[in-house]
Amino acid sequence: MTTTRDRLLDAGLTLLLRHGYHDLGIQALLKQTHTPKGSFYHSFTSKEDFALQVTDRYMEEVHRGLDASLGDLSLTPLERARRFFELTREKYRQDGYLGCMLGGLGQELSGVSDTFAARIESCFGEVTRRLAACLEEAQQQGELPREADPRALANLLLNCWEGAALRSRLSRDPAPLDRMLDFYFSAATRAS
Repeated sequence: MTTTRDRLLDAGLTLLLRHGYHDLGIQALLKQTHTPKGSFYHSFTSKEDFALQVTDRYMEEVHRGLDASLGDLSLTPLERARRFFELTREKYRQDGYLGCMLGGLGQELSGVSDTFAARIESCFGEVTRRLAACLEEAQQQGELPREADPRALANLLLNCWEGAALRSRLSRDPAPLDRMLDFYFSAATRAS
């Protein structure tokens, strides 16, 4: 059974992605979810608390994508890492190429909210850590050079992806995402 809190968080995923934090109207959220104002404040102490919990919900989705792709042992480690981004690209397509909610919130709030900057950096750190473990496995299997730094490569991969996601959002087109993946993984393969 879906709780009021779950309904609000699910709606928040869409609204934060589309409108960002500053343009997220609590009244619009309440109207969309047919939720009384008191029920919102029963579940969340503030708009900031709500957005932080939506961020946690978003990370649940990210971890499901990481689990599905990085856990697919029928693929090589580099194929598994790429598969995570391909699954993410498909999610972006379903959302109208609005990109990464974390990237959007990070751009909007990191300069004005230390709380959001720390949370978003922590989320990116979790993704990077999991990708680095997969890239370390790729290194052990000879897909990456022995002298490569899997953590640095994972950071670069995520940073490039976030930039491509922004460009994809601006153009509402997957081409920047596709070109970035092709470039990164062909360069990684050539370097081995």
